[in-house]
Amino acid sequence: MKKSNLWSLRLGFSGKEADKIEKIGLEKFLKRSYYAKFDKDVPAFLNDDPKTLAEYKESRQRIKDLDPEEKKKIQKKENQTTAELKKWWIAKMQTDEFPLREKMVVFWHNHFVATSQKVKINYWIYQHNMILRENAFGNFRELTRQIVKSNAMVKYLDNVDNKKGKFNENLSRELLELFTIGIGNYTEEDIKNGARALAGLNYGDEGAVYRKNLEDNSNKTYFGKTGNWKADDLVDIIFEQKNIPYLITRKILKWFLYDNPSEELVVYYGDYFRKINFEIAPLLTKIFTEEYAKDTSGNKIKDPLVYISQLINELQLKDYDEAMIVAFLKQQGMDLYNQLNVKGWDGGNSWLTSQVYLQRNTTADLLCNGRSLSKKVQSAMTEENSRPKKEPEKKIVKIDFDSNGNNKTIISELSNRLLFTVNESMQKDMENLLKYDFDPKNPNANYGVVRLFNYITKLPEYQLI
Repeated sequence: MKKSNLWSLRLGFSGKEADKIEKIGLEKFLKRSYYAKFDKDVPAFLNDDPKTLAEYKESRQRIKDLDPEEKKKIQKKENQTTAELKKWWIAKMQTDEFPLREKMVVFWHNHFVATSQKVKINYWIYQHNMILRENAFGNFRELTRQIVKSNAMVKYLDNVDNKKGKFNENLSRELLELFTIGIGNYTEEDIKNGARALAGLNYGDEGAVYRKNLEDNSNKTYFGKTGNWKADDLVDIIFEQKNIPYLITRKILKWFLYDNPSEELVVYYGDYFRKINFEIAPLLTKIFTEEYAKDTSGNKIKDPLVYISQLINELQLKDYDEAMIVAFLKQQGMDLYNQLNVKGWDGGNSWLTSQVYLQRNTTADLLCNGRSLSKKVQSAMTEENSRPKKEPEKKIVKIDFDSNGNNKTIISELSNRLLFTVNESMQKDMENLLKYDFDPKNPNANYGVVRLFNYITKLPEYQLI
């Protein structure tokens, strides 16, 4: 696979940034990604959502007094808003000039998990998402501080039930186990005293705030330090620990480059991360520029987001509905805002089970044949040999190829763009599809190249980057 195509998939969601990376170089591409502006306006579909604590309490009280049918209507509207929130984010991923920020937002979204299913308040989920976006390339310690004090996180990890004399350890535990330092680097006493420090941290207008009648103001010992610690203090103490950089550098390497990164790389980049005081942008620059110089292709299974985005980009589908992508991701086990648990999506081999692979192949068939992934088609394609009763109107799909070439040059062109390796058997199969007498100037030549592309999407090698 051509290096710029490979890294376009890694630093974005499809191959559309390949020419840009080739033209301006990787370092300029990264710098422009870090400084590219992004929209901070609250989406219109959230206009009616409660945004202050008073509005939230008032809306909950109002719902209590409604009859069951009215409650169902409100629940339906909230579900529709959640669906709009997913489509809004998908649109950002697909249309941003420099999509690396959104790629990082998805990474942080899967690191600091807070699901809409449990949080329920769409505006809080949006706030959580914006914290990740605004701090995507900032400082890891500062990002951790803000997330711990977000309404979404205190709701998701039950810190609203954490009170003086009746402690809930969920947020304290995950802050250590999953968000920062990892298992084996703390004690149960650290978790208990962390919970005491977080007691009373509850919903607020722009973020979580301490309630005086619920907080614990006694001294707590945390990683050997004693004081009346609160949320920010816990984060500062955690970031003084020796092993703090490695959990996150391992996850970054897994997200972008390797399903199984070596411990040597984890420690190497982790030590650098500590040296630069946990600034994310310079860490990413170091990782990407140094790994770019190596031959690292084929070490990571494409996640569903990259898979579907690449299909859409290659087939030049301009008028697709973001809901199509949302439905595909849910089917593949990558439902946005709704991971199965606080650990997030596992990634790696979980993106290529036999069922997931079959769904991918069926999706490629549908899109290559100009059919849309409507909900009816999506549900129908999960049932063996079933088809929707009414065929939707087919769309014209096109693949970029050199119309001045021949069968072998076009096969080489697509292979370089889409595959990291081609063996003799694959080459022979592709030449059987696009025969020696193939005429690229024939008005129907595109159909032959689309068939070739569809064959390539079924290859195990296509699933890798």
